[in-house]
Amino acid sequence: MTRGHKTNTLPETAELSVDGTRVCCMLCIEQSLMDSLARDPWMLLKSFNSHQKSAIHKRSVARLHEAERQAAALCAAQEEETRTFTVLGQLCVADSHIPEKPAVISSAEKMMWEDFDMGDITFDAGKDHSEILCQQRRDFELKASEYGVWDAADEPPEFVDHLDADKQCDEAEQDDLLADIMEAMAEQAEICEDTGDIRSPDAAQWSPYPSKLLFLLDALDNLPRLRISGSLMKMFLWLLREVGVKRVPSFDGLRKVQKGLRKESGIPTIHWMLPKGNAFSFNDPCALVANDWANPLVCSQLKVYPVIPRDGVISEIWHAQKWRHNLDRHSLSPMYDDGSCHYYIDEPAHLRSGGLVIPLQWLENEADGKIWVDVWEIEVEGGMATINDGKTMTIKAEDLQGNMLDLQDTQSIPMWSPVTIAAGHPSRMPNPDRTLAEGDPLYVNLINVFGDDVSGNRTKAWNKHWNIYITNRNLPRKLLQQEFHTHFVLTSTHASIPEQFQGIKEVIRETHKKLVKVRHATTGQQIRFKINCNCGPGDNPAQSEASGHIGAKGNHFCRKCQVGGSQKSKETNEGFHKMFYAGDARSSEQTLALVESQVKTACLGVAQHVKDSQQDTGVKDGYTQYWIDVLIDRARALQKEQPQHTAIDIQNELFTWVNANKVAVYNSFLTLEGFDASCDTPVEILHTILLGIVKYIWHGTHTSWSVAQKKTYSACLQGTFTSGLSIHAICAKYIMQYANSLIGRQFKTLVQVNAFHVYDLVDSLQFALTKAVGELTALLWFPEIRNLEEYLNDVETAVANVLDIAALIDPSKIIAKIKYHLLPHIREDILRFGPLVGVATEIFECFNTIFRYCSILSNHLAPSRDIAYQLAEQEFVKHCLSGGWWAAANSNWKEPGPALRNFASKNPVLWTMYGWMQAELLVLGTVKLMPLKQGLDKKLETRIGLRWRETQAGKAVNAAMHDSAAQLYRCTYVVAKSQDQCKVGSWIFAKSPLPEWSADADFVTGRIVEILQDSVKAEAFVIIDIFYIAATRDEIFGMPMLLRRFGESGMLMVTSQDILFEYNAQHDCRQAQCTASGQRPLVQERVDSNLIEDFIEHKPLDRFIVNTHALHNAHLIQAILPRELTAPIPYAADRQAHHYSIAEDFRRSQETK
Repeated sequence: MTRGHKTNTLPETAELSVDGTRVCCMLCIEQSLMDSLARDPWMLLKSFNSHQKSAIHKRSVARLHEAERQAAALCAAQEEETRTFTVLGQLCVADSHIPEKPAVISSAEKMMWEDFDMGDITFDAGKDHSEILCQQRRDFELKASEYGVWDAADEPPEFVDHLDADKQCDEAEQDDLLADIMEAMAEQAEICEDTGDIRSPDAAQWSPYPSKLLFLLDALDNLPRLRISGSLMKMFLWLLREVGVKRVPSFDGLRKVQKGLRKESGIPTIHWMLPKGNAFSFNDPCALVANDWANPLVCSQLKVYPVIPRDGVISEIWHAQKWRHNLDRHSLSPMYDDGSCHYYIDEPAHLRSGGLVIPLQWLENEADGKIWVDVWEIEVEGGMATINDGKTMTIKAEDLQGNMLDLQDTQSIPMWSPVTIAAGHPSRMPNPDRTLAEGDPLYVNLINVFGDDVSGNRTKAWNKHWNIYITNRNLPRKLLQQEFHTHFVLTSTHASIPEQFQGIKEVIRETHKKLVKVRHATTGQQIRFKINCNCGPGDNPAQSEASGHIGAKGNHFCRKCQVGGSQKSKETNEGFHKMFYAGDARSSEQTLALVESQVKTACLGVAQHVKDSQQDTGVKDGYTQYWIDVLIDRARALQKEQPQHTAIDIQNELFTWVNANKVAVYNSFLTLEGFDASCDTPVEILHTILLGIVKYIWHGTHTSWSVAQKKTYSACLQGTFTSGLSIHAICAKYIMQYANSLIGRQFKTLVQVNAFHVYDLVDSLQFALTKAVGELTALLWFPEIRNLEEYLNDVETAVANVLDIAALIDPSKIIAKIKYHLLPHIREDILRFGPLVGVATEIFECFNTIFRYCSILSNHLAPSRDIAYQLAEQEFVKHCLSGGWWAAANSNWKEPGPALRNFASKNPVLWTMYGWMQAELLVLGTVKLMPLKQGLDKKLETRIGLRWRETQAGKAVNAAMHDSAAQLYRCTYVVAKSQDQCKVGSWIFAKSPLPEWSADADFVTGRIVEILQDSVKAEAFVIIDIFYIAATRDEIFGMPMLLRRFGESGMLMVTSQDILFEYNAQHDCRQAQCTASGQRPLVQERVDSNLIEDFIEHKPLDRFIVNTHALHNAHLIQAILPRELTAPIPYAADRQAHHYSIAEDFRRSQETK
C-alpha cells in the first residue's frame, strides 16, 4: 500500500482490471448511461471516487431503484403509442412536433422502451441542434470527471513536499490528459454530428477549402510562430461546437482535409536514402521556386537577366559581377521572348538592319526596363560566314527581327567558314534548351542555399539538427529579408549538410533535363525554368565544410585562398605580412582534384600520406573523408587477402570502383556546375563582423574594467541619443550584466555607439580599434553602392586599419583567428555579389525559431519527415493567402476562390503572422497631425489652430517668406525622401531654401524643433534649429562636427518636401565634460521605485558629432558630406614595414615564453 493514500474498497458493481490500475462501473453500463464509453468503459482507479459522486452515476442508481419498484407494472403499460423515443445515452427532450396534449406515458412503459433491445437496427428521427450541444456538454463533463480533471490534487506521499508534487503534474501530462479527453469527445462527436457534412454551400468561393471555417482553421493551425498542438486544436473544435457553429469538422476530419490539400496542391516531400545509409526527407525545392512564379504578388518582381544599374548604383546581386561577368552565360536565362518569337543564345538571329548576329547574354536596363543583348557579329565574305567572337557588342533586343527558326524557314542560314566550324559554334546550333522548352518561354532561377546546425529545442538542452533553407535569388533583397520568402527544405539529426545537399543537387540537376512547368501568374502563360545555385551563405564552419576545407584550425585555415603554412612560417616577417592579404585563390575544380588525389592515395592503404596532403594543402573534405577511411581499411584488407596482387593493382581496382560511384564518393557542392564553393561562400557579416571582430573588441574592453568603470559606462550607454540609429531600445544594465553572453543584435548596437562612451575607459590602441571597426561596419552595411571604385577603396582602407591596429594589440590573433583574415576577402565578395547585406544570414537565423516550433511539436520518431510535412503545409497556406496558382491532379491550374482572396487582402494581420510585411510606400512630405486629447467627458477635444507667433515659425530667419496669418496645426512626424519618419528632435539634412545658410548652397542640416501643417492649404513646414558642418573632423572621434554659426542659434523653415533624410548625432560630452551627475528614481514595473539611478546630464554646449558609425543612412551621409570628412584615413602609411616590425616583436615575445 502506498503511504499517504487510503485504501479504497470497491462496490460489487465495479469491476477491477487485471493490472489493478483501471476500473469499470457495471451499473452505469447496465443502465445504458455510458454508451459514449462503450468502446472503452474503463477509467483510472483514482477517478472512480469522483465518478461515484458524479450526476450520471447517481442517475444510474436512481434508475436501478426505479426499475425494481416498477418491475411489476411493466405488463400493464398503456396501449397508446409513444411519439418520442429515448435515445440511448441521452435524457428525453420534448419534440416540437408533439401534440399540445401529449399522451401520458407510465414509468413502466418508459422502462420498457429503455430496455427494448433493438439489435443492430438504429432509428434516427433527427435531433434538435440545441439538444446535441447539451448532450456534448454533458459528455464532456462526464469525461472530465472520469479522467479526474475536476478532482482536487491527490494527497502527496509523506516523503514528497508540495513543490515536488507540483512538478510531478507538469504541462506535458496535462496536455496528454487533455488529449485523452478530447479523443473520447471526438469519438462522440462523430456519433452526435455528421462530420462529413463540412462543405458549405459557397465552397467554390473558398476553394480549395470546403468552407471558410476550414480555411481559417488551417490558417490558424499553420501559423509559423504560434504553433498549436493537436490537443489545443481539439479544444478549439469542441469550443466551436459549443457556441453553435455549423459544419465544424472533427479533428480527424480536419487532418484529412489538410492531408488532401497537401497531396493535391501542396509542396511534395521527397524521401531520400544516402549511399552511407542515412535517411531523410526534404521538401522539393522546384515546387518552392515554382510557387514564386505562380504567385501574383511575387512573380512580377523576379529578375531573370543581369541588370544594367540605373545611374551605376549597385544594390542587388544582378547588378554585381557574378551574373554579369563571372558566371558562365549558359548558367543564366538563355532565351528572350519578344511576344512573337523566342530568341536563344548561341543561335543566329536576324537584325532589322539586315545583318546577322549571335546573341550571347541577355541584359535588362534598369532605367527603362528594356532588354539588351551582348552579341557577336556574323561577317559574310565570299559566301562564307564567320562569327567574329573576338569582339562583343551590346544592342537592343528590339533590334532583332527573326530567330533561327525564321532563318531556317527562309533558308537564310549561311554556310559557316572553317574558322567558325573549328571554334565549335555551329555545333551549339540550335540551342539544346530550345528542344527542352517545347515552345514555352524558358528561364533560369538561381537560389541561395543556407546550411547550419541548429538545436531543435527552445531550451538550453542541445538537440542538434542540420538544416537547409533556400531563398529565391531572382527576388530583390527587400523581399528576401522577410520570413515569408525563406523556405525550409530539410532537417536531419543524422545527415550533415554536404550529405543533405546530395539529394538537393540531384533535384537541381534533374531540372536541366526535365524543365519545371509553371503558370506565370502575371501573363497566364505556361513557362518553364531550371534551377542553378547562386551562393551558399552561412557561418564559417558550415562554409568550410561545404568547400571541402580543413577548417579554421588547419595550417591553411582559409577556405577562399591558400594563405598559411606552419606556425613558424607564419611568424616570419613575410609569412606574417601575407596574413593581411588575400592569397592565391582556391576553386572547386582545384579542391576536387586534390580530394581525388587523396582518394587515390587512400586506395594504397596508407593513411599518413593522406593526412600529410591534407595538412599541406588545407583540403580535407568531411564528406569524402568517410570514404577515404573505408578505402584505407579495404585496401589493407585486400593486401592481406590477396598477397599475390601488388599494391598498385589493388589501388587500381579500388579506384575503378570510385570512378564508377563518383556521385556517392565526392562532395556534391564541389561537383555542382555553375557553383564554385570557394568563391560562392561569401564573407558573412553577422558571424564574421558582429559575432567576430566586434565581439573580440568588446571582450578586450569590458573585461579590464573596474566596478566603477562599468557603472560609468552603463550610465553613458543608457544616455545614448538613439534617434536615427534604427536599433532596439538600449538596456545598458542588461548588457553589462550579461556582457559575456551578448547576441548579434546587441553587438550591432554597441558597434554604432561605443566610440562615444569608451574613449576615457580604454587605452589608446583599444579606442583606435573601436573607431576603426565602427567605421568598417558602417561601410559594410551600405544597402547600395553609388561609386564602386571609391567604395572599394574605402573598404580596403578600413579593413587595413582594423587589421593593423589589432595586430599591435595581439599579433597572435592575426595568425589564429580566421575572422581577421577573411576581412581582406571582402573586396572580392563585394565585386562578385554587391553589398554584403544581400548575402547576410540574419533572416535564416530568425527562421530557426519557426523550425524549433515545429520540432518541439514533433513526436521525434521521424523528425525529418514530420517537420518537412508541417512546413510544407505552411508553404501551401502562404501560397493560398497570396492568391497563388497551383497545378491540380488533372494538370489544370487553379487559384484560390474569390472569397478567400478577398478575405486575405482585407486582413493584413494574417500576412504579418506569416512573415510578409506589406511595403507601404510613404509619400515625401507627408505629415501626421498630433493626436487629439481626450476631455473630462471622455470625448476628443476639437482641434484648434495655432497662431503664427505661438509657434517656432515666427523665429525662423525666413519667416517673411510665408503667410504669417495662417493657422497651423502641430504634427508628430514628417516623411523624408529616404522614407524616414522624422520626429521633433531628429537630426536631418534638407534642401536649403536660403543659399547663404549653406556652405555649398545645396543643403542645410540641423535638429527638428517643430512640424506644422497649414489648416487651410495642403502645405506643411518643418522648423529646424540650424547647425553647420565644420571643415575639419573632430580630433578625438575622427568624425564630422556640428557647430553653431558664429556661436549663435538660428531657426530655419523648410517645406516638408525638402527633407532628405535622418541621421544620428551625439552630444560632444568629452568637450562639454558631461558626467553622470543626475539622479532619478529607477523605473521598475513601469513605475518609479524607491531606488535611485545616476544618469548623464548634458552640459549646455552646442557641439555635436555626426555619428558616421551609425548603420542607418550611412551611404547617404557619405554621399552628401565632403570626402575629406568621411573617407577612412590609413593608420599605417607603410604597411609592410608595420607588419615586419610587429612580427619581430612577436617572435621575441614568443622566445621569452
